[in-house]
Amino acid sequence: MNILFDQGTPVPLRHFLAHHQVATAYERGWSRLENGELLQAAETAGFQVFVSTDASLKYQQNVQGRRIAIVVLLSASWPKIQRHARAIASLVDSAKPGDYYEAPIE
Repeated sequence: MNILFDQGTPVPLRHFLAHHQVATAYERGWSRLENGELLQAAETAGFQVFVSTDASLKYQQNVQGRRIAIVVLLSASWPKIQRHARAIASLVDSAKPGDYYEAPIE
């Protein structure tokens, strides 16, 4: 599965998704794209999952009817995310086109 990390998504999470192809918005040269443009670029490029830490994404963008699954991590703190990395990986593994998930991070 092709996965795109948004700007705030901690890159070390990629190690828990080793069986997938993971790229970052920065690596793709998409750092300056706004969320709507970034989601469109990701869909056009064939990414199946978009991982973000932008909790307001669902209020800023139409997340319904997308060809890409969206997983929002409700924290950008790597120590917090790391404790839930396996659960996040399972969530990503089960994501289907058009799904929207929020992963609570405590």
